Amino acid sequence: MAYIAVKGGQAAIDAAHGWMAEERRGNREIPALSLEQIEAQLGRAIDRVMAEGALYDRALAARAIRQAQGDLIEAAFLLRAYRTTLPRLVDSAPIDTAAMAPRRRVSAIFKDLPGGQRLGPTMDYTHRLLDFAPEQDPPPARMAQACPAPMPRATDMLGAESLIEPDGEANATPRHDLTMEPLAFPAGRDARLQALARGDEGFLLALGYSTQRGYGNHHPFVGELRMGEVAVRIVPPELGFAIEIGDILVTECQMVNQFTGSKSAPPQFTRGYGLCFGQGDRKAIAMALVDRAMRAGELGEDSSAPAQDGEFVLSHCDNIEATGFVEHLKLPHYVDFQSELQTIRAMRADQEAEDGEAEDGRI
Repeated sequence: MAYIAVKGGQAAIDAAHGWMAEERRGNREIPALSLEQIEAQLGRAIDRVMAEGALYDRALAARAIRQAQGDLIEAAFLLRAYRTTLPRLVDSAPIDTAAMAPRRRVSAIFKDLPGGQRLGPTMDYTHRLLDFAPEQDPPPARMAQACPAPMPRATDMLGAESLIEPDGEANATPRHDLTMEPLAFPAGRDARLQALARGDEGFLLALGYSTQRGYGNHHPFVGELRMGEVAVRIVPPELGFAIEIGDILVTECQMVNQFTGSKSAPPQFTRGYGLCFGQGDRKAIAMALVDRAMRAGELGEDSSAPAQDGEFVLSHCDNIEATGFVEHLKLPHYVDFQSELQTIRAMRADQEAEDGEAEDGRI
């Protein structure tokens, strides 16, 4: 009987897969959606899938999005799973975002910046109205704008006056590696930032929002938000010096928060930090807000809000793990439920017997 049940279930699963493939393809009178179209025209979806899938490969992200029928969490799941099959050949050197030639670079704390504000490609200033106009290619001159030379960070201006805490040591060792070691608590900031970088954008957005509504008592400013390409460098053992192997597009956010000082530190601004693959203003800002919130204990601040609880945040921010745990509830739980059903029936029988005895006593 067990063998028949397994074979019957497999047939149903195969049929479900076939049906899904038909749904994914859609109307066959319409040309199939190409990977090139997805990669070129759904850039924000590509960026999110790469960030949460923890793999920078635009072509693979496009393939995952098509396979997942546009479900970005499922696409990130596919990309993360594929990543585990790849060999790890070499560790890259830390990227230098100060050397970025930014496409986009804005600051909420200084109007006049060396190099100026650069809005770049953004929807920040558009009306949220559906556009029913026919699609038209933008003027070539707008598409051909060259990126400027590297620009200094806005927070460096505060650092020159010692008004903000020093930046972290980029080359400090050792570093926790979430791809090779499980997350353990209490987690250092290096591990926390890694978890946030590939965490679910929506979850981090909600937590970041909560810190603005009193659950964290923070009043942050975007010191600088920049987006552009940075060089990836490795140091081959046979050479002994760094060489560039390519460029990746990243978004970086330096969040500035007030700090009243302590016995060991004067009043100054503190930092929250966010960095993600591709163009992801919302993700980088939310990440920076949550990063700063989780530093409450380190800075001697009250720590009572959800976003300040590192174990709570990091245990729930990964949408791949969350998806697996939540969606496993759809799988068979017949034995567990029958056990609980028997328990409830027994409890009801006992209760009815007690009620009957009490009624007989009153009579």
